[in-house]
Amino acid sequence: MKIGFYGATGTVTGSKYLVRTGEARVLVDCGLFQGYKQLRLRNWSHLPFDVRALDAVILTHAHLDHTGYLPLLVKNGFSGPVHCTPATYDLCKILLPDSGRLQEEDAARANRRGYSKHKPALPLYTEKDALSALERFEPIALHEAFTPAPGLSVHLHKAGHILGSSFVRINDGHSSLLFTGDLGRPDDPIMRAPEIVEGADYLVVESTYGNRLHDRVDPHQALGEVIARTIARDGVVVIPSFAVGRTQHLLWCVHRLKAEGRIPQTLPVYLNSPMAQDVTAVYHRHRVEHRLTPDECQAMCHAARYVNSVEESRALNERHGPMVIIAGSGMATGGRVVHHLRAFAPDPKNTIVFAGFQAGGTRGAAMLAGADSIKVFGEYVAVRAEIAQISNLSAHADYAETLDWLRNFKAPPKLTFITHGEPSAADALRGRIAERLGWRCQVPDYRDEVELGDGGTA
Repeated sequence: MKIGFYGATGTVTGSKYLVRTGEARVLVDCGLFQGYKQLRLRNWSHLPFDVRALDAVILTHAHLDHTGYLPLLVKNGFSGPVHCTPATYDLCKILLPDSGRLQEEDAARANRRGYSKHKPALPLYTEKDALSALERFEPIALHEAFTPAPGLSVHLHKAGHILGSSFVRINDGHSSLLFTGDLGRPDDPIMRAPEIVEGADYLVVESTYGNRLHDRVDPHQALGEVIARTIARDGVVVIPSFAVGRTQHLLWCVHRLKAEGRIPQTLPVYLNSPMAQDVTAVYHRHRVEHRLTPDECQAMCHAARYVNSVEESRALNERHGPMVIIAGSGMATGGRVVHHLRAFAPDPKNTIVFAGFQAGGTRGAAMLAGADSIKVFGEYVAVRAEIAQISNLSAHADYAETLDWLRNFKAPPKLTFITHGEPSAADALRGRIAERLGWRCQVPDYRDEVELGDGGTA
């Protein structure tokens, strides 16, 4: 086998790994680049391999940095199957069309207001393109062996990151290659722990939190404190949130905070993300993957008032506090939350809460770094609101949790590749794995290709 790294190198987005043998061409993950402009421009460039020659795509999970390029891949000629777990398919049916819709809306807005350098501004792909991509999906159950291409046997194992997330284990009859995708946490309050894996010849492991430990403070307590001090000054709490995983955790926290009397039962809480509403309903259909009972799942689903129409969303910006607004996207790169930031970020009574990692080049990263203004729809908006972060709401394992999971291997992999992390995080995890476990590690660069047969040579 050979592996090519065409995303998630030097960054946490754009995951794409090309696995090749003499007979087979399989792409593991097919994500969008997000964050810095030079990364986002890669979405518009042709991939450095022939997409028409691909036999199949295998997805680790549904987040757009792992799936969001699929509509363009199909548009550009990919005609094979897309394999993933049933829950990942259910989530992609929500996420991918929504991504296409948002890109169409952003392009239309740029053309109306004239702030794009492109005449006309065009979407990367459309909702119709996303629906076409969904026709390629062929879901596979966890632990069920399948053959996506000649000579390859693949199994999916529970990764515990979000609903449907999986490790991808590929075997060509000579050696095995394991992709963690995004590695979940052992004690997540909603998702079940990642499955134990006892070994693989080669390993590709994520490093989003490769240089950090999650705060051990109870996240729902920390969220309660942020909300309490904001509503004490009649402010608005705006929480940019990923529709899948993070939003459901936040809703569960809100339910608990009200039940415990830490925030008022009457406090208005709005979920301004139709997509997140649909995702929350998927939790009922896949209860075997999470820890919530049917009653707890129902309580989570009713923890906020749902905002559906654009008119309702705009009306929120005219309201005064106290209230809480949860809206997409998680790093404030697009979606309805951007409109709320424009409305509420200039007022020091308000608080913007980031619930997890913010990739470099995103509005979220800029605000956490202390930016006094952010660019929204071609104009700069002052940031005077309190900026808070609750990092341990993240569904990514930190470096200690990652090392604990790796210690279950009965023998070291011949080579471990560290990906899906900012450069400092990837290198920190490389050092920790090498020093504490004694494993041979490598941090690949963009477009690196490695032959695995002799232990890995770039």
